[in-house]
Amino acid sequence: MSGLVTGDAVVLGLQPARLPSRALAVLIDLVVVWAAYLLITFGLAVATASLDEAAVMAVSVASFLLILVGAPIAVETLSHGRSLGKMALGLRVVRDDGGPIRFRHALVRGAMGVVEILMTFGVVACIASLVSERGRRLGDVFAGTLVVRERIPAARSAFVPPPPPWLVGRFAGLDLSAVPEGVWLEIRQYLTRARELDPAVGRRLAERLADELVTLTGTPPPPGVPADAYLAGIVAERQAREARRVFSGSAVATAAPAAVLPPAVAPPAVASAVVPPAVLPPAVAPPVAGGSATGFAPPA
Repeated sequence: MSGLVTGDAVVLGLQPARLPSRALAVLIDLVVVWAAYLLITFGLAVATASLDEAAVMAVSVASFLLILVGAPIAVETLSHGRSLGKMALGLRVVRDDGGPIRFRHALVRGAMGVVEILMTFGVVACIASLVSERGRRLGDVFAGTLVVRERIPAARSAFVPPPPPWLVGRFAGLDLSAVPEGVWLEIRQYLTRARELDPAVGRRLAERLADELVTLTGTPPPPGVPADAYLAGIVAERQAREARRVFSGSAVATAAPAAVLPPAVAPPAVASAVVPPAVLPPAVAPPVAGGSATGFAPPA
């Protein structure tokens, strides 16, 4: 990966294209461009057969410049750095800061390409690409561009072996905040490749990483725990903490809207329960004790 820094001080991890892929892309472009040039030249030769020699030469030079030089520049400008060959191989021309190229970048690359590719049959471009750290030819150096790979094969996810069952949960109270990401990366790389290493080399590497963890955390491993098992237990504890933090954060985010309901949407049950008894109509007043609803006393 190439550490390109943008104007916002953001480091981009771009993989520069090397000579074999770039050479194949240029070969595809040359085959297409030369085929189009020969077809157009044959048509122009038939159309200008009645002209004099000077006119035929002017048409030939113009067709050479337009097809072999102008066409690649126009294609790279309109496609933002992707010619036919680069599209086929998953390459793209970008600026030094990782942004898309413009017409001036494509113009400088195309003009230099006439010298280092067409006139020297690609010898100068190959030498410059081999010498350059990022595989750039002279056109890229003068234009401030870089050819990068767009289609990078996805790496297989590294499987970190789990710790022994009797070691799960033993490091729940350990403070891991002082361990930097670089140390975690080294531990993960060791655990994923422990079976591929020589036993003696792997044991020394595990002991070194375990000593570094002890220095950063201030807590030694339990007695009798091997260094590789100790590292696996620490990594499992960190993964468990990250999982709990993610799940707890999502639970709080889903429960938060229910606690901020506005008062206007509260149910109006309280308003109907406070009607004063003084406003009740007389017809519904309760009957007098011992009498009837009409006010007459019952017969003796």
